[in-house]
Amino acid sequence: MFEHLLNGFAVALQPTNLLIALVGCLVGTLIGVLPGLGPTATLAMLIPLVFSMPPATAMILLTSVYYGSMYGGSTTSILVNIPGESASVITCKDGNQMARQGRAGPALAISAIGSFIAGSFAVLVLTVVGAPVAGYALNFGPPEFFALMVFGLCTVASLTGSDVVKSVVTTCLGLMIATVGIDLVSGAPRYTFGNPFLQDGIDFVVVAIGMFAFTEVVVTAMEVRAGTRAEIIKAERIWLSWEEFKYSLASIFRGTVFGFIVGMLPGAGATLSTFIAYNLEKRICKNPERLGTGDIRGVANPESANNAASGASLVPLLTLGIPGGGATAVMLGALMMLDITPGPLLFEKHGAMVWALIASMYVGNALLLILNWPLVNVFARVMSVPAKYLMPIVLVISTIGVWSLSYSSVDLLLAAGAGLLGYYLRRNKYPIEPLILGLILGGRMEQAYRQALIISKGSNLIFFTKPISLTLLVGAVLFLFLPMLLAKAKQFQAARAVSGEAA
Repeated sequence: MFEHLLNGFAVALQPTNLLIALVGCLVGTLIGVLPGLGPTATLAMLIPLVFSMPPATAMILLTSVYYGSMYGGSTTSILVNIPGESASVITCKDGNQMARQGRAGPALAISAIGSFIAGSFAVLVLTVVGAPVAGYALNFGPPEFFALMVFGLCTVASLTGSDVVKSVVTTCLGLMIATVGIDLVSGAPRYTFGNPFLQDGIDFVVVAIGMFAFTEVVVTAMEVRAGTRAEIIKAERIWLSWEEFKYSLASIFRGTVFGFIVGMLPGAGATLSTFIAYNLEKRICKNPERLGTGDIRGVANPESANNAASGASLVPLLTLGIPGGGATAVMLGALMMLDITPGPLLFEKHGAMVWALIASMYVGNALLLILNWPLVNVFARVMSVPAKYLMPIVLVISTIGVWSLSYSSVDLLLAAGAGLLGYYLRRNKYPIEPLILGLILGGRMEQAYRQALIISKGSNLIFFTKPISLTLLVGAVLFLFLPMLLAKAKQFQAARAVSGEAA
């Protein structure tokens, strides 16, 4: 392992890759600072760029942007009370309260320190467990992979924090879009409506850019028109005392551990990790009533959790080919476009790329600490760029990215349609991430299902006779229905308590 890691550092520390990591960290931090744009849309816009890069360099760029956005997302949460990305939502509760109390500097400092500690821990664990998990995954055949993808989609549908029914609807919509194109077995065109451009299917990059970037442009334009843009609170002193650090250390540790454990679940993602870590912190820590009133632990804990989860989400991505969220789903698509299939054999077939990627994450964490701590006010000034100038730039870059995929006007129309659909989904509080994951996994899921049926001569019992696939399918059902059953049980208990008081 150490020999592989040293070889990885030899690749990651090459001048070109080091520069790519620095640029990726810088871009990711800026994206994290920009409210609402988020890592998923940015990674989707970068996909056309990575086609001309070697696989290791391409993945170093994408992961650097991903990590950087997790670091930078706390800046807007603390200074403006607007989360830079969804995983920083919970940071607003205490972070902005600290800023209003004149303690924005310590909040930003503990965010950077906690993120560095958690990110380094996550990469260390990935280094140790990545290859063994991949080795165990060699036991997976078509039935197990199909069940695993069902489990991943169900966890995403149940853990998005929205209505489970709405999540299931968007997941199924993503799977439906994935069926457009040539049938895997018969070779017949499906749902192409006679258009030859649709025979290759609908590219997930087109849908991702439309649903995230185009939709964000529309939403931001409406916010500007309504005058709901918040003001920036300037942090005078980006530092914290030794007492504040000691007070936060246990919260950093708990956020790191819980964030990593939840982040390793296929489909869980960093957002869920921060909410679980923060809720557990309120139950475990001393004086929990202080959380939510400007307690520094309320910044240290979720920021550590989301960076630990972002590293942990690479474990199922690299070893099982299952993304943990929208951003890692885009990475999965990028790997597949580079003719690299994540899964059990990734460490064997593309070991040099994987270890270079892991080594670059150690380097990236150090670069991000250097960038984020002293330069946070510089990054915050990006938000002062008027949206009427910033959003057109995003729109132009996104359009060029879609056009460069196949130079097809059909892709532009599909991206525009995806943008309208994304706007409708956001207005009606339908989660978009399950749709993207359904689109990404749909083709592989269908392939695994058909392979399993060929093995079993058409019998679906094969999914229930294999212990691993049966366990995963049972887990998927529990993930979908257990939250609804628990909610019904709470409502029943509350109604019973009210009726008892009335009596």
